[in-house]
Amino acid sequence: MIGNEHLLTIGQLARRSGVPVRTIRFWSDEGILPESGRTAAGYRCYDAAAVARLDLVRTLRDLGLGLDDVRTVLARRVGIAEVAATHVRAIDEQIRALRVQRAVCTLIARSGGGDLDGLSERELTLMNDLARMTAPERQRLLDDFAATAFAGIPDDAPGAGLGRLMRALPPELPDEPTTEQVEAWVELAGLAADPAFAARVREMAMAGSQRTPEQQAMDPTLVLEHAGAAERAGIDPTGPEGQLVLSRIVGDLPAEQAHELGRTIRTFTDRRVERYWWLLRILQGQKPYPLGSAAFEWFADALAAR
Repeated sequence: MIGNEHLLTIGQLARRSGVPVRTIRFWSDEGILPESGRTAAGYRCYDAAAVARLDLVRTLRDLGLGLDDVRTVLARRVGIAEVAATHVRAIDEQIRALRVQRAVCTLIARSGGGDLDGLSERELTLMNDLARMTAPERQRLLDDFAATAFAGIPDDAPGAGLGRLMRALPPELPDEPTTEQVEAWVELAGLAADPAFAARVREMAMAGSQRTPEQQAMDPTLVLEHAGAAERAGIDPTGPEGQLVLSRIVGDLPAEQAHELGRTIRTFTDRRVERYWWLLRILQGQKPYPLGSAAFEWFADALAAR
């Protein structure tokens, strides 16, 4: 109990600082703003040092620091600059998360009106997961996919390069993702979570990527040009016109070699795998390249018919 006339009651301190009485009382009870003493009637009172301490506490709280951080600063165990820098990083993470959530909500709002007819239940679940995921959690999803698809494949195996590429190109969302990028990530996450997709990628990796003599007789640009045009035109790859197109690509390649090449083309042609790479380019802010799986599927059918 003290009787210094310069001490402020809790009510006077609240009026001076603009901080509610209940907040000052709570901070006092928590030891953040110790009272300077008590009046004869038992009321809390505060001196000039407590007034200055309250101003600092209010500033730190306005910046968003938690009570533990405030205690650390007040105890001088860590400088305020270091705490503020840590808090800036936390705020940046919150901003990134909010941007993702905003893009997800924009995509949902755009998809199909109030009844969400434009989205499947799975897509909605994936988008909800995406909005909640941190960057390490998104990375873990892709790491789990790669571990499933490439487990046990030696680093020097012919198809190991595919695994290295898929591991080395994680789809990190930009700080301000577009709705197109959010949509791309949702689709890519669906692929990565699909065991059938992982099995197909593993099949391609196990088969290797060494070029056979038959493959060396093939120019991929000719496949995209001629087979692509024929596929778009609806030309039957097994008919006379389709076989004429095939000859423009591989010349007079013997039937046995053509069939072998066709089997190889089928092994390494998959629309969903191609889509994976296409989605990655969207996420990385790059222009997607033209899709070519349909042309190679047509090409494989034509080879099988020779």
